[in-house]
Amino acid sequence: MSGNMNLTLKVWRQQSLNAPGKLVDYKVKDISEDMSFLEMFDVLNEELITKGDEPIAFDHDCREGICGSCSMHINGRPHGPLKGVTTCQLHMRSFKDGDTIVVEPWRANAFPVIKDLSVDRSAFDRIIGSGGYISVNTGNAQDANSLPIPKDDADEAFMSAACIGCGACVAACVNSSAMLFVSAKVSQLSLLPQGKPETDQRVLAMVNQMDTEGFGACSNTGACTAECPKEISQGNIARMNRLYLAASLGGK
Repeated sequence: MSGNMNLTLKVWRQQSLNAPGKLVDYKVKDISEDMSFLEMFDVLNEELITKGDEPIAFDHDCREGICGSCSMHINGRPHGPLKGVTTCQLHMRSFKDGDTIVVEPWRANAFPVIKDLSVDRSAFDRIIGSGGYISVNTGNAQDANSLPIPKDDADEAFMSAACIGCGACVAACVNSSAMLFVSAKVSQLSLLPQGKPETDQRVLAMVNQMDTEGFGACSNTGACTAECPKEISQGNIARMNRLYLAASLGGK
């Protein structure tokens, strides 16, 4: 049987990038444990609008754990307390009646705050634009069976492609590193025949763009994988380091 709960939310409010921000307390009552975390915020925003207050800005789109928009730092953890779950798929039954929940935006210089809990993650788009694609003219699509790919490679590429680019890895890292995101995008293409011809220029361009955007170096603590909602493997980082070294040495 579903139960309802009363909660105290401490939510980061900030009008713009250069404006000062602070945590503001809100009381929410009769929250169903079957609500998602974002649905709970919808209820809070409806109450704020009814009272004539400004609603809390936060990012969302599909609410199906696919788009990567729902970037909330909840009680010190990206996407909240559960492993392998996005904020939109986090349900209120993960909390208890009377809990105090602290909600903040991603914290990284490369993800500047737009407003409240919404941050600018266009740095990821620029990294993808620098080389996260295949530009060779492949003509018409080939029959899948005519292009043999070792199953291990296909599986690794598929698992890497599962990255939704939410930025939880950056938010979790003490250095705000984007290595897990970039390495996943490098891996998914470098493992497949279509992506191999541009492997060297791709990894050099994407890593250089990552550095230009101001992301930090890999901390090697594994926090990125631990907090990634798609549980992207750190093995991708090792692969990207090997590819980057080989490309830097002229492909030797």
